[in-house]
Amino acid sequence: MSLLAGSVLLGVPALTALFGPLLAGPLRSQARPLLSPSPGFPLGTDVLGRDVLALALSGGASLVALAGLSLALAYLVGVPLALLATGRGGGFLLRFLDFVLALPGLLVLLVLAASGWRGAVPLTAAIAVLQLPAVVRIVRTAALAPGCRAAVEAMTMQGETWWRIRVGYLGRAVLGPVLVDAGTRLGLVLYLLASANFLGLGQAPSASDWAVLVERNKQALFLQPFAVLVPALLLVSLCVGTNLLVDQALARRNGNP
Repeated sequence: MSLLAGSVLLGVPALTALFGPLLAGPLRSQARPLLSPSPGFPLGTDVLGRDVLALALSGGASLVALAGLSLALAYLVGVPLALLATGRGGGFLLRFLDFVLALPGLLVLLVLAASGWRGAVPLTAAIAVLQLPAVVRIVRTAALAPGCRAAVEAMTMQGETWWRIRVGYLGRAVLGPVLVDAGTRLGLVLYLLASANFLGLGQAPSASDWAVLVERNKQALFLQPFAVLVPALLLVSLCVGTNLLVDQALARRNGNP
């Protein structure tokens, strides 16, 4: 049941992000702002007079791509650093990452906005860096116990390379915690992307991005709820579906039905 629910919840926003732009109509202002649903506009219009249905169909591609790239970059860098920090000399790395962890995410985004670093590449890099300390600490904690096992000592005595021990053996041991953390961290990344879009770092305020739509139309929630609830539900569905599928995959991996 969880597998079916997760597939549906993740599949709807994923397919919408992938194929929605091909089906979306014009994104320009076509009518009065905040119109209720009608035959011409099945979900009404937003604060700029744009078709909410067309915006919902076209607003997921950029958001899903940026969130996926940010998470992938954070784990591609963070997991090897965490495995390195399980050995000697990891204390200095952790102290430096503690400094990064203490930086408020919104403050970093404000500094980027003020310094003129705008666009998808700086935004993706900034969000990945903000996630890096937490990723390193979670993965390092998960790797400490397996790193003390006799198997690691035996592999070391046999002359196995650091890469094979730390990445090959310990990397497999921390796969479960990494997947769980990635599923829950997706919501935080989406929040940072929404904040960045509001600050003008990512998509323009007039873009059809789901996060931008929620932020732009939130003041009109009771006047035209579809303009807020539809993109918000797509975001919630994306996060919940991802976590359900991750939980199901881990349960199967551990031999549970």
